Amino acid sequence: MASWFKGKRKDGVEDSTIEVRAQVIADVDSAEQARPPEQTAEDELVDDFRVEPALVSIAPELYDQAVDERRSLVALCLYAHDRARSSGVAERIEEGLAAVGVTALRPDGERFDPAHHEAGGTVGTEDDLLDGTVAETEVVGFSDRGQLLRPPIVTVYTGKATTA
Repeated sequence: MASWFKGKRKDGVEDSTIEVRAQVIADVDSAEQARPPEQTAEDELVDDFRVEPALVSIAPELYDQAVDERRSLVALCLYAHDRARSSGVAERIEEGLAAVGVTALRPDGERFDPAHHEAGGTVGTEDDLLDGTVAETEVVGFSDRGQLLRPPIVTVYTGKATTA
């Protein structure tokens, strides 16, 4: 059982863009109803639901649209994260983002790197080993599968200048 979604390319030619196997969807729905209570939907999908790449093809326009929509959703999550008044809500947003490949960056204790961090301020230290390291993350940064979305804003330790 298969259904086809057809679209037209920019040049006006009709193009089969996505093939959906209705039987696969029906199998997932029936497995969902038969799942034991202790097993989660994610566990079952990992174990039983495999989509072969040959079964699904996406036109470049739809792929670009999906990528743009993902970017918009990630940006909305970052906006919500920055305005969350509860640390629990912010943590839950970070967990959700991490599940789709967007990781929070808190470089506390790492060497300050202006290519990856933005200095928001400095704090003096007597310890020469701490000079140039990140003392605290002021604003969490984020990366999407290794691509920097926004750098963390950090406070950096600096050695106190001695006057002679």
